[in-house]
Amino acid sequence: MSEDRRAIVRDSLGVGVATGLYGVSFGAVSVASGLSVAQTCVLSLLMFTGASQFAFVGVLASGGSAPSAGLTAMLLGTRNTLYGLRLAPLLGWSGRQRVGTAHLLIDESTAMSVTRTTREGARTGFLVTGGSIFVLWNLFTFLGAVGGSAIGDPRIYGLDAAVGGAFLALLWPRLSEPRNRVVAILAVAVALGIVPVAPAGVPVLAAGGVALLVGVLWRTTPEEDA
Repeated sequence: MSEDRRAIVRDSLGVGVATGLYGVSFGAVSVASGLSVAQTCVLSLLMFTGASQFAFVGVLASGGSAPSAGLTAMLLGTRNTLYGLRLAPLLGWSGRQRVGTAHLLIDESTAMSVTRTTREGARTGFLVTGGSIFVLWNLFTFLGAVGGSAIGDPRIYGLDAAVGGAFLALLWPRLSEPRNRVVAILAVAVALGIVPVAPAGVPVLAAGGVALLVGVLWRTTPEEDA
């Protein structure tokens, strides 16, 4: 069954623009966290996964070490590996094509490809969404970083709250399922419990460990799938 390519491109560009514009917030928060404009832009170019980037600068802003920030970002980024396992057979790319498109493997490009009924539609959704977000995210990261430098410390204006807001925005749609709500409650409890005794960044790692543990112990039964 054929799909309307123009509709896929339109929807994908809509997601790309909405997500890419948010890069201005990351640029401002990153500069406020102590990174230079150049470091902020390189982070967006090479890491290119919003949740991990906000986690990285968030840990640094709270006084955490670079290794702790890196581990936190890496933990959040492991979900992209699972996306890759799902998308590899769906998109059907190999060799240089797979390597070249792997950098666009993020939440939004995955979501805009797995819902398609044809391989061509999945590829279009993936490339248009991922490509538009990559271009706009990096452009607005630069603008946010330069703007943050020009106006001084963005934390004066409350822009540092964007880190928490970004995580809440990413997590909120996933709390519709009972399992995810249980994971969220347990993770918050563990993270808040060790904040007084753990270095910055460690509570986030502990919260991620809770999610992994629940995923291992809480297996979906056939009755739950029915």
